Amino acid sequence: FLTFLKLLPARIIPVLTLCLLSPLQPCLSPHHLLFLFFPLFLAAPITLFTSWEDWVFLTRFCFLTDFGRLDFRFRYPKSRCCQNILLYFDDSSQWPAVYKRPEKNCYQKEAVLRPENNQVINLTTRYTWSGCVVRVLSCVGGRSFRSVRERWWYIALSKCGGDGLQLEYEMKLTNGQSFWTQHFSADEFGILETDITFLVIFSMVFLLSCYFAYNLKGRQLLHTTYKMFMTAAGVEVLSLLFHCVYWGLYARDGVGNGSLKILGKLLFSVSFLVFLLMLILLGKGFTVTRARISHSGSVKLSIYMTVYTITYVILFIYEAEFFDPGEVLYAYDSPAGYGLMGLQLVAYVWFCYAVLVSLKHYPEKQPFYVPFFTTYTLWFFAVPVMALIANFGIPRWAREKIVNGIQLGIHLYAHIVFLVITRPSAANKNFPYHVRTSQIGILLSSPKGGEGAESFPHHAYGNSSFLGDSQPNFTELFSIQSDPVKTVEETVARKGPEVPRNSEQKIITTAADLTSILPPPPPPIPPRPAARSPPLPPRLPSFTEYFSMQSGGGGGGLGTKA
Repeated sequence: FLTFLKLLPARIIPVLTLCLLSPLQPCLSPHHLLFLFFPLFLAAPITLFTSWEDWVFLTRFCFLTDFGRLDFRFRYPKSRCCQNILLYFDDSSQWPAVYKRPEKNCYQKEAVLRPENNQVINLTTRYTWSGCVVRVLSCVGGRSFRSVRERWWYIALSKCGGDGLQLEYEMKLTNGQSFWTQHFSADEFGILETDITFLVIFSMVFLLSCYFAYNLKGRQLLHTTYKMFMTAAGVEVLSLLFHCVYWGLYARDGVGNGSLKILGKLLFSVSFLVFLLMLILLGKGFTVTRARISHSGSVKLSIYMTVYTITYVILFIYEAEFFDPGEVLYAYDSPAGYGLMGLQLVAYVWFCYAVLVSLKHYPEKQPFYVPFFTTYTLWFFAVPVMALIANFGIPRWAREKIVNGIQLGIHLYAHIVFLVITRPSAANKNFPYHVRTSQIGILLSSPKGGEGAESFPHHAYGNSSFLGDSQPNFTELFSIQSDPVKTVEETVARKGPEVPRNSEQKIITTAADLTSILPPPPPPIPPRPAARSPPLPPRLPSFTEYFSMQSGGGGGGLGTKA
């Protein structure tokens, strides 16, 4: 149950239900079960709160400079009077000076506030603007926030010197009335619009990759690494779709569905891991210079990806269990986050070594590997650099929206670069594949199997693969390219006289010794005037002109005699 509560957003309606019984109403009544187990369908459910402490943190929100608004309703028994709402902001003399400071008591934590700035709301009838009425104290009111810049505000409860806190409450924190800003903290502005934009772009990238895959399949060049790229792009689209649905629901009611956000993050991580594995495989030459990875290489790669996946899982658990909502933290600002950055650098070293080895054995693949290595070197360093900048260089009140845009931009850069360098076009000099998928099985099952069969023959990418028809050419792998040889017909047509023909345009069959060099042709004999042509020889009834070669008018040719 506590794990379920942690999945709910803590900014709009913090669910801090710690009581088992309440003097007001039983916690397990149907009314409160509705609020506890179906909060995703309510804009501001009532939250029951009980604590033996006299100062507790409720929630935080980043308000705009002029449009921030807090509307609240607090209700507690008069016997528990009197409790206060404390409003801290992110100045070093305010919230950082009191949060997680066990050496300070409740009075000292209240002392840093400025009552003249309306930072203390007494939930009593003595405070004119509290909105409280006698009996069960039910306080309904609101507060507007104005500051010189967007600020984080932290809301706490206190009852110094008393016997603890007990109340039920609901709060609504907003920024203006626009659909795109009302329920969003200022550090979340633009995330929904950014996710929608990247969803459209990534959908186009995925559809374009499917079109390219269709062309590659027709030429039997659709290799495993390209399928991995399509998988990464498709999972990225699903991740953005879940994020857009989550933020859309959040914009409507200020609550959203936390499960959708978690699922979107998981899919985003899966897309990243598949793409990273594809880059390492391509660096090692898989489907480019070799048909398969060696056994030792497969074991190392499996161990590395397993460690990377486990580290990602630890990061999710750490973020859910140990991240303090009272502090503005970034996912990579944790031991698991630093571990992921270290694994990213290890992957880059491995990637560099693999590419250099592939180029050493296949220098003709430079048109592919040089731009491939250059562009993805930037990608490997972009993630750790982004994490360091986010932790130390971006203001906390703008961190989440900026990091979200940068992270999606880095992923889009990686996918578009791969889509460009693998496009199946005759003008693409960087295309990596030259061995057809149907030929890989022949290589692996050849008599020279084993290590030698893993490597492809040396062959640069030929543009002719995209100029002819889509039928596979199985002789291309095993043929030896040489200069074209002139045929006998071409030799005779260029060096010999026109072959004599009869009146029916049939080639006269003659015998010739082709092993000797043909003598120069005799001078042409001038035609003699004749009254009529000689009669044609009689045609044998049982033998047709079986051995004669026929051609169109004016064409050269040479006959053979059986």
